[in-house]
Amino acid sequence: MDTTSMGLVYADIELVSGDDLVLSRRGYLPKKQIKRSYTRSLIDSSATMLEIPEFVKTQLDLRQVNETETELADGSSRQLEVVGSVEVRFENRRTLVEALVVPDSTQLLLGAILMEGMDVPVDPKRGRLIVNQESPEVTKVLLV
Repeated sequence: MDTTSMGLVYADIELVSGDDLVLSRRGYLPKKQIKRSYTRSLIDSSATMLEIPEFVKTQLDLRQVNETETELADGSSRQLEVVGSVEVRFENRRTLVEALVVPDSTQLLLGAILMEGMDVPVDPKRGRLIVNQESPEVTKVLLV
C-alpha cells in the first residue's frame, strides 16, 4: 500500500538479507530462517541509494562492505557505512542493492537507483509508487 502525507510519498516494501538468500538457494539455510523486514519507506527520487537506520542493519544482520562520503540535504557531508547486500521488494518487483546506514535516522529512504532497478515510478497524479504500467508483468530496464 502507498500513502501520501503532506506531499511526501511512502510505500510499503520488504527488505531481505541478500546473504541469507544465497545461503538458502545453496541449501544451507531453510527459507523460513531468511531475515526480512517489512517497512514503510519514504520515496525520494532526488536521493540515489537505499538509506536504512541502524536497527534495520541489525535486524537483517547486514555486513559492512564499504564506507562513503555522503552529501546531506543541508549541504554538509558525512562518512557513512555501506552494507549489503539487500534485496528490496515492492509488489511484483525486486532488485538487489547495497545500502547506506544512517545511524541517527528512524526512516527508511528509497532512492532513484532502486526505483530504476525495479522499474517503479512515482505516479504524480496520485502521489504514490507504482509498477510501470507499460510493462506491469516484468521489469523493463533501459540499456545504453
